Amino acid sequence: MCGRCASRRGFLAGLSAWGVAAVGLAACTENATTGRNQLVLVDDGQLAAMADQAWAEVAGKHPPVADPAVQARLARIARPLVDASGRTDLDWRFTVLDSPELNAFVLPNGRVGFFRGLLELAGDDEEVGSVVGHEIGHIVARHPAERVSQELAVNAGVTLAQVLMSREGGEWADEIGAALGMGAVFGVILPYSRRHELEADAVGVGLMRKAGLDPAAAIRFWERMAARNDGGPRPPEVISTHPADGRRLDALKAVVAEG
Repeated sequence: MCGRCASRRGFLAGLSAWGVAAVGLAACTENATTGRNQLVLVDDGQLAAMADQAWAEVAGKHPPVADPAVQARLARIARPLVDASGRTDLDWRFTVLDSPELNAFVLPNGRVGFFRGLLELAGDDEEVGSVVGHEIGHIVARHPAERVSQELAVNAGVTLAQVLMSREGGEWADEIGAALGMGAVFGVILPYSRRHELEADAVGVGLMRKAGLDPAAAIRFWERMAARNDGGPRPPEVISTHPADGRRLDALKAVVAEG
């Protein structure tokens, strides 16, 4: 590769990053819960519309568990955590989905999906509450808005670099765009995703305390999850959306110990 081409491509990559940074400065807000600034380019109304569509897709694949007692149990566990969050403006709805998956998720409109497999794995109501607190924590910390905003900004930056390269007649514009996109995924999107998980753990522990639940239940639950994962294929943390089990447990124990 010639030095001139390398320097030009480096300039374009830098210009792309500068464009994203400029947008970020214009839309940076401080989150009182996490104590850090966040890039927020989308409003709650836009997120809610996206969430409605996402819920319809998930519910189409995984219908709710038919037993009303199971649904009532999750709602009962969740209510004090919602009250503790202060986000009573959302139409919170908690649904146990009939799937053996060990997973749960939250959408920006307050819909929480809790897969049957995860409910069965949890040892007691307080362990279930630790997962619910984690999911509510994502909303309190505004992680959905930040994640969508980051992806919008990254896509805009990569597109800008490709356009500038194409205008100069660069035959490798698509390849460079793909490389920038991969760099953004591994350098921005995935690290922030792992950070979000740790932040949601910490916020969830705080919600458990406010709701009168034992924060140590979160440690018990994640030790159970880690034991379940032992020996199974796990991607390296650098390419994962979630932190490694050991690092997550260490961070969680530190938060619980803070009292």
